Amino acid sequence: MNAQLAERESAPVSLGDWFVTLLILWIPLVGLIMLFVWGFSDGTHPSKRNFCRAYLIWMLIGTAVFVLFLIMGGMAALMSSRAMGGATL
Repeated sequence: MNAQLAERESAPVSLGDWFVTLLILWIPLVGLIMLFVWGFSDGTHPSKRNFCRAYLIWMLIGTAVFVLFLIMGGMAALMSSRAMGGATL
């Protein structure tokens, strides 16, 4: 059993497998769920598991930057409207 597992883990992930992986990741909610499944499952190939974990980290960074810009834009809009005599807090 360990020999089969070691052989499977040392073999590269095939082009077809990567194609299907990326195709599934393009489906909005299913892709997110599969990132977690593949990223934290013991049965997933190590390179695919590492890819999914890295992808999740980049998504987290992107979401944090988006929220930061959203807050900054909201504050800029509020300051602009206050300068023109508009809404106040």
